[in-house]
Amino acid sequence: EDVFLSILPLSHAYECSLGLILPFSRGAHVVYLDGAPTPSMLLPALSTVRPTIMLSVPLIVEKIYKNKIRQMFTKTWVTQFLYSISFIRRALHKVAGKKLCQTFGGNLRFFGIGGSKLDGVVEKFLADAGFPYAIGYGLTETSPLLAGCTPGKVKWQSTGPKLPDIEMKILNPNNRKIGEIVVKGPNVMAGYYKDPVITASCFTEDGWFRTKDLGYIDKKGNLYIKGRKDNMMVGSNGENIYPEEIEATINEHDMVLESLVVNNKGKLIAMVHFNYEQIEKLHTFNDEAEVNLAKRVEEIKKELMEYVNDRVNKSSKILEIIEQPVPFEKTATQKIKRYLYN
Repeated sequence: EDVFLSILPLSHAYECSLGLILPFSRGAHVVYLDGAPTPSMLLPALSTVRPTIMLSVPLIVEKIYKNKIRQMFTKTWVTQFLYSISFIRRALHKVAGKKLCQTFGGNLRFFGIGGSKLDGVVEKFLADAGFPYAIGYGLTETSPLLAGCTPGKVKWQSTGPKLPDIEMKILNPNNRKIGEIVVKGPNVMAGYYKDPVITASCFTEDGWFRTKDLGYIDKKGNLYIKGRKDNMMVGSNGENIYPEEIEATINEHDMVLESLVVNNKGKLIAMVHFNYEQIEKLHTFNDEAEVNLAKRVEEIKKELMEYVNDRVNKSSKILEIIEQPVPFEKTATQKIKRYLYN
């Protein structure tokens, strides 16, 4: 009886396995769009198809929150003030959540999010709103799911526990119990096609698959992802720096759509793509005669620098913000192609 609405590329293992093979094996329906999931294409499809299950990546739901939901509560000084009060904010989120569920057709019972880490502020909204979101973690090499939890059982910023029949541990944890996530199980690949050298480098001597993701497991078995091993930086004091954590803090700011933190000769620099639509609306909100966008961006840079550095540890403080005027180049699952900007 379930109806899937597919919005991700089938060339990726996430959508191909969980969005095609799984529903077909259970006799569910899968509906495909005639084009890219733009708002003009997606909204009519949602009302027509009324899906019960969808799979997504964080960027899609983060854009919905920042461009639609968040703006509902920041139109006036009154709504901004009310939104700053925690119990009122939760009540407003519940109201917005009901409207969001109706926008998705009214039948949605499972909205899977995977591919990268979900913004913490957005996740709090989804939880308050009662939106049926679920978090999953895995890789193409692991077919792809390794850990996850169903709606209502999600723990904030965690991917949830490992799946049955999968062994998982943290390799060489540091004093914060963070280390590389390694796994064993029937879902793990045998190796890369005709490439024994690369295959050998991806397994420990005793057969554990190296995910190259860094994280830790709490006492209840919930997995938390801190970032990619290849992205981790080491500060001048020898402390590990996880750029994804800094980016998550940057992206919480209302005027930011996406960001990338790079290390330039020991100097942490944040490349930021701002929410220009929201910046232009702000000048109308402040009753200004005209908006000097460049001047306003410079002001927001200073505000953002203070906002971020007040919230991260000493080793993770950024020293410069560079404006990224156009969106970052991304993969099929909407991950920023970091190698293009380092």
